[in-house]
Amino acid sequence: MADIAFRSAKHLAAMVRKRKIGCVEAFDHFAARIERLDPRLNAVVVRDFEAARRRAKALDKVKDPIGPLHGVPMTVKESFDVAGLPTTWGVEALRRIPTADALVVERLRHAGAVVMGKTNVPPMLEDWQAANPIHGTTNNPWDLSRSPGGSSGGAAAALAAGLTGLELGSDIGGSIRQPAHACGVFGHKPSHALLPLYGHAPVADGQGQVDIACIGPMARSAGDLALALDILAGPDALDSITAAKLPRGPKSPTGLRVAIWAEDDATRTDPAITQAVLAAGAALAEEGAIVSTTARPSIDPAEAFRLYLRLLGAVSFSRLPPEEEARMAEHVAALKPDDRSAGAEMLRAVGLSHGAWLTLNDRRTRMRRLWGAFFREWDVLICPSFAVPAQPHMPGLEPWEKFTEIGGVRTQWNELLFWPGVIGATLLPATAAPLGRTDSGLPIGCQIVGPMHADRRTIAVAGMLEDVLGGFRAPKGWA
Repeated sequence: MADIAFRSAKHLAAMVRKRKIGCVEAFDHFAARIERLDPRLNAVVVRDFEAARRRAKALDKVKDPIGPLHGVPMTVKESFDVAGLPTTWGVEALRRIPTADALVVERLRHAGAVVMGKTNVPPMLEDWQAANPIHGTTNNPWDLSRSPGGSSGGAAAALAAGLTGLELGSDIGGSIRQPAHACGVFGHKPSHALLPLYGHAPVADGQGQVDIACIGPMARSAGDLALALDILAGPDALDSITAAKLPRGPKSPTGLRVAIWAEDDATRTDPAITQAVLAAGAALAEEGAIVSTTARPSIDPAEAFRLYLRLLGAVSFSRLPPEEEARMAEHVAALKPDDRSAGAEMLRAVGLSHGAWLTLNDRRTRMRRLWGAFFREWDVLICPSFAVPAQPHMPGLEPWEKFTEIGGVRTQWNELLFWPGVIGATLLPATAAPLGRTDSGLPIGCQIVGPMHADRRTIAVAGMLEDVLGGFRAPKGWA
């Protein structure tokens, strides 16, 4: 029992299926770890242990497994509706108790998962930290003085510390990829609209698909991402793409065409991350892949970043109350015409007309076609998930008040949207995978990007990197 906390969900399910461990036994083990270890992390902030144990007990009485996750204890991000548990998105005024599960949570239960509770987020999921006035601050298990990232930070921390078998996150600005990178775990940002968003909204009966936004699994192995994708991918009544239509991924690195984009003049990237991405390419080349460090889509990265910021701003500011929109408009009016900072570009989307948004979307469509042409020549592109390793906690600061240092240069927080944004804007699938650690012991990850609906391909390549580089490693002190 001592080591099951860090096993993959597939392995846990196999143990249950072979009667090597019972569903109640597995749940009790994880619940005890949460009770003992989570006070140091504050990751699993909403718990449903009584109901979860009843569920595990019922599953133990079933003759045959009900699905591929039969008996696997897991948690989900706080922003997902779980019947009977509060959903707040980290904002007390939004607190409600849903009576039904989000569609994806429902699918996890149908697959046999035992949902134990929910993990921490920042307010409105708008930060690369996991801290809010309701549930407090979540720490990174690799270094408690640092954040696990966000907005799926509680999810990543719980996985890395062995408190859960599987997780469910969401991503619009790197919120799966960045915390996976910061905590040394895996995550998958799917092709846009592949997984239904219903039940993941700050209001009851919230919206369906939202521009750029998506939800996806987080895990300790690439195999678990593949398993979860098959369970979760399927249409809402409004969608048409199903998991069955997704092409299969490659089985071997031999002949795989890999482009490595390790750094760019349009942004700053920590040298340790650049070197780790280059090393990932070299490792795949040794396994028979065809690797280029110069191949790029025919886009202007700086223009792609600015386009993303406008589109993100349009989503973020689209439903402001009138008084808040008026206040934000004053900030926009005060911007200097030559202010090209990330925060300024986002602000310029306040009050954006539908016609103006359509113009932005036309630009994106042209850019998506350029990416499509690139992926006719290359199977995947590997680039950083994020420009810096896990950062120290920054409590009480607005985004424009936060800075970090990259290569000796003070860099504003919102500028770090570059690597998540240039991929996210064009709605492409991206799998986050751990590569190694910095000299100080902090995790480093990358994102593996593919063409639309090549989700199984990017996850398969994450598995290849897992094989050659070692994949997830448990941080010390969490046995």
